[in-house]
Amino acid sequence: MAAERLRLGICAGEASGDILGGSVLRAWRDRGAALDITGIGGDQMQAFGLESICPIERLSVMGFVEPLKRLPELLGIRRQLITQQLSAPPQLFVGIDSPDFNLPVERRLRAQRIPTAHLVSPSVWAWRQGRIRGIGKSVDRMLCLLPFEVDLYQRAGIDAVCVGHPLVDDLQQLPAADSLRRELGLSGEQTLLAVLPGSREAEIRHLMPVFVAAMSQLQDRHSDLHFVIPAANPGRYRQIQSYLERADLPVSLIQGRGREVMHLSDAILIASGTATLEAMLLRKPMVIGYRMAAMSWAILSRMVKSPYVGLPNILAGHEVAPELLQDEATPSRLADAVSQMLEGGGDAQVARFNELAGLIGGNFANRCIDALMPLINR
Repeated sequence: MAAERLRLGICAGEASGDILGGSVLRAWRDRGAALDITGIGGDQMQAFGLESICPIERLSVMGFVEPLKRLPELLGIRRQLITQQLSAPPQLFVGIDSPDFNLPVERRLRAQRIPTAHLVSPSVWAWRQGRIRGIGKSVDRMLCLLPFEVDLYQRAGIDAVCVGHPLVDDLQQLPAADSLRRELGLSGEQTLLAVLPGSREAEIRHLMPVFVAAMSQLQDRHSDLHFVIPAANPGRYRQIQSYLERADLPVSLIQGRGREVMHLSDAILIASGTATLEAMLLRKPMVIGYRMAAMSWAILSRMVKSPYVGLPNILAGHEVAPELLQDEATPSRLADAVSQMLEGGGDAQVARFNELAGLIGGNFANRCIDALMPLINR
């Protein structure tokens, strides 16, 4: 019996979306489906037959100025994608992340009775909450990575389902913590504090001086403590190293391997961001610290509607992991909070992290397919 043939339209505007799309297409193929795929994507999705109408890099723009400079090109690509999809309508179109590009495409296609879905909810819970009305006109179903996002859409009358988070599956593939310690030349007897000051130059510039001062205080309090810092890339390695040269600390600076460093640690001092979700899924007690330029903080703190910045706290609806932000992120307060974690205060955190991880769940790719198939078959 011939494999079921599915005509899919798909668009990912960044490498991270291409990875998500690739994992879903792989699972679909493993279920025995033969896929005819059109749209935009990178190497991961092209491996399953997608012939991208343009390089995915042409959609990967960030900030406020760069998209405006590239606007004519981006609008041209969007028109080309819509024309392609309407000329040979797929059974389903899936936009992956990149909401500013994908949602208008989905809206046009849905108006022509092509079923549409969007994978990875925009952060409507954090800012620009009015976007949810436009999303309702664009998608037949929103595929959310986090369970609290589903409630927001359902209250707005939009069909949404939680498909879990790919990190849940990815992190289960990590080697054992003691094996990683041996591989990286770290003692199995020492207490290890992972310090993650962010992956951007500005984050490290604002956070690293405060983190180093907190680390000095922690060294005085905990004689067996060793610090491990993963640097996101060679530029950040050199930047972090320049701050460490000014302090006499027992520290290992490692190129990359942020997940492994978190996994082998006993606790984490971490900048706000997606890494806080990774730390939660690894069940590591953490203290979240963040600083930025005063003007940026004045603007952003008025835009953001969520009372928390750390994803574990947003998931829980209350502060599970301490958050020390901007003027509150002082060396002494950070050191106090980390000390409490190291002295047993992190046990309650880890217990709550177990509950929250269970709400998210894994098996991401197959749950995506289960959520998408009803749109094809209806």
